[in-house]
Amino acid sequence: MAKETVEIRFAGYGGQGIIRCGIIVGRAGAIYDNKFTTMNQAFGPEARGGACSSQLLVSENTILYPYVSKSDILVCMAQEAYEKFEPELKEDGILLYDSDLVKLKKIRGKIKVYPIPATRFAEELGYRITANVVMMGFFTSITKVVSLEAMKKSIPESVPSRFVELNLKAFDKGYGYGKKEFK
Repeated sequence: MAKETVEIRFAGYGGQGIIRCGIIVGRAGAIYDNKFTTMNQAFGPEARGGACSSQLLVSENTILYPYVSKSDILVCMAQEAYEKFEPELKEDGILLYDSDLVKLKKIRGKIKVYPIPATRFAEELGYRITANVVMMGFFTSITKVVSLEAMKKSIPESVPSRFVELNLKAFDKGYGYGKKEFK
C-alpha cells in the first residue's frame, strides 16, 4: 500500500495472538523500517476466548491521533471479529481472513478480499497457536506495509527463543502462500 498512514486492525479472540500481531508488526515498522507506529489493544475480561483486537497505525510521518478511525486493512481470525469490525473497514479497504474460521457475507464497496487457511497451515506445522504468525506472513506479502526483512528481524525478538524457528517457518508459510496465490 502506497499511503502516508495506514490504519490496521487485527481481530480475533483471546488466545490467538492478536495482540502479539500488533506488537510484532508495529516493532517491524518502527524499529526496522524506520516508520512511525502506534498500537492499542482491546480485549474482554476473559483471558482466553473473548473478543480482542489490536489497532495499529503505520506512517511515514508523526502520528497525531493513535486510534484507528476507519481501517484500511482488517485482519480477521474469528467470525465474531469479522461481524464486529467489518463495518468499520473502508469501502476500498483490504480484508484478510482465516478462511476456515470466518465465513464472509456480501462484500461491500470495492473491498479487496484475501482468504488464507491460516489455522490449517499452523496445524500442519504441528502448532495451531502459530496461526497468527502464518497470518502475519500473509499480511506482509499482500499489503507490503512493512518489509519482509523487518518482519524477519521483529519475530525473533517477540517470541520465546525456543519457538523462534517454528514461528519463522509459520511466517514463511503465510508469506509464500500470499506470493503464490495472489501475485
